[in-house]
Amino acid sequence: MTGKTIGTQSAGSGEAETPVFDTLVQMTLNAFERSALDPETYLLTRIAALVAMGASPASYLLNVGAADEIGVPVERIQGTLVAIAPVVGSARVVTAAHGIGEAFGLSLLPGGVPPGEGEQEGAQT
Repeated sequence: MTGKTIGTQSAGSGEAETPVFDTLVQMTLNAFERSALDPETYLLTRIAALVAMGASPASYLLNVGAADEIGVPVERIQGTLVAIAPVVGSARVVTAAHGIGEAFGLSLLPGGVPPGEGEQEGAQT
């Protein structure tokens, strides 16, 4: 059974293995290199796509965290949410703002409106 993965450790090797995470990191690096976008535009585009998909707070944590690390101001993230709202609908933007706020302890909405309140999913305004 040497070489089989047990939990997050490879039996016999002593090295941690994270094949799912490693694959996601490699896919992201490949996509960034091929996009020909600057890092800020790339991350703002990813955040917009996450909103459109109705992503979980964990997804925002990874992407907004990366944006924060390279110095993307929160105002640029807010501007991205404003720009995509007419396309993806207010319900998705409110859910995303709540998810980002939850992940980072930010208040992007007045009064911290919880997800699900407001317009129906997919409604466009």
